[in-house]
Amino acid sequence: MKIIQNNPYRIAGILPNSSAKELQKQKGKIKAFAKVGKKITSEFDFNLLDKIERTEQTIGKAFSNIEQNQDKVNNSLFWFLKSSPFDETAISYLTKGDSEKAKEIWEKVTKEKEVNSKNFSAFNNIGTLKLLSKSEFEIKEGIEAKIKLIESEYFENFVHTVADQTFTIDNKKQTEKLIDELLTQFKNKYSSVDTLDLFSNCNGSTQKYLSKKYTEEPMHNIESNIESVKRKRKDNKSNSYSFGLKLFVDTKDDLSLLKSLLGISDLNYKRIADELAKEIMQCGIDCFNENQDKENSNEYLEQAMKLAKFAESIAVGKFTKDKAIDNINSLKEMKDRELSQAIQLLQSIKDAYETNKQQLIAQVAEQKANLPYGQTINYTKVAELLANCIDWNKATELIQNVIPLKNINKIKNSINNTKISEYKELVEFVRNGLKESRESYTNKVKLNYLKYWETPKTTKSSTTSTQYSTESEGIPDWIKWVGGIILFIIIIKSCS
Repeated sequence: MKIIQNNPYRIAGILPNSSAKELQKQKGKIKAFAKVGKKITSEFDFNLLDKIERTEQTIGKAFSNIEQNQDKVNNSLFWFLKSSPFDETAISYLTKGDSEKAKEIWEKVTKEKEVNSKNFSAFNNIGTLKLLSKSEFEIKEGIEAKIKLIESEYFENFVHTVADQTFTIDNKKQTEKLIDELLTQFKNKYSSVDTLDLFSNCNGSTQKYLSKKYTEEPMHNIESNIESVKRKRKDNKSNSYSFGLKLFVDTKDDLSLLKSLLGISDLNYKRIADELAKEIMQCGIDCFNENQDKENSNEYLEQAMKLAKFAESIAVGKFTKDKAIDNINSLKEMKDRELSQAIQLLQSIKDAYETNKQQLIAQVAEQKANLPYGQTINYTKVAELLANCIDWNKATELIQNVIPLKNINKIKNSINNTKISEYKELVEFVRNGLKESRESYTNKVKLNYLKYWETPKTTKSSTTSTQYSTESEGIPDWIKWVGGIILFIIIIKSCS
């Protein structure tokens, strides 16, 4: 931490509670050494810190920065004091390079203890030592120790140890000065969220001040991003997914910071979070509406779903959150819409066929039981009528209207394997039904596109083969053993 590494007291080579006489003596000595280029060292250089280069300029500036009482207090808070036997022992260990032993000594008189007239300097010293740590946990403890000292009634003892006895100080303002300096030191080293976490052990007044310091900028950033995306979205709706995604990414850290500072119950946080959620959600809606007629519309639906889920995770107000949830549910219903419509239609055709078949079975059974002696059924005619128990021409026309070719690309791109399997089974059923109908070949050709997983047969020889195969299949096997499974019953009198 630079404020400690380059502390004026360190450059001067003294401790803050040195007497005025000691200070003047050190000032003369160090300036004389610097003037003749003689290397200047101090017992308080401490090898846990980086090496320091003293020049006439830096020395002059250092002594200048510890002349005023307020400057003395500010800089003392980022250095060490020797005002008790504990301090003297711990600092002696620091000069020997044993910072762990120094820490152990100061922790004995500060850990889980309140500030008092005998340990106030130890709180300052342990705080300075831990601020030099690479551990965020220890830095957090160092900050806590400093603020605990400043906010205590014994901070006056600290002030009068390093400054004039007549000097008075505002504890609250001094806390804010310390926080401002720490924020400057942490800038570009920690993210805003991580920086705030370093202060998480501190009390309410510190949190309130941090909240004020940190909320203005992120609020402005989020509002500016929302307005910028609104303009872009209105000019280019088809590309609004990328705008919405960028808005979510660009505001994520600022929103997280506001949430940690204000909490979700804060009115300002609710307002900005809901505004952000609405704009992200609208980007998804506009993107899908603009591109839903394209062959890869499922891709845009997924994008809209993604943004809607982002919006739902951000929203705080009930109205905005409910709107996001409704949007998600609507998109779920629209997902695989073409596939669901195809299945529904093909299933209805199958159901109609099965219903007619069962009715005919019942009728045949009844008629067969009442046949006069010597009469029988024309099973060839029965098979023909059964194969056409629904109007396959109309069914083919309906399929072409409800499942146009453009829908097939959307169907085959679905990742819902269960529905795809159901669709394939129903297509096979329709094709088998067409195979037995009067105009089987014509209708099969019309509906070949339904079976997208097979390569269409386009050669003349394959066409002829297909037609021949259809016409030569004859009576299906199941007709031969189902006595009278027909649409209409044809009773032929036997020849006398």
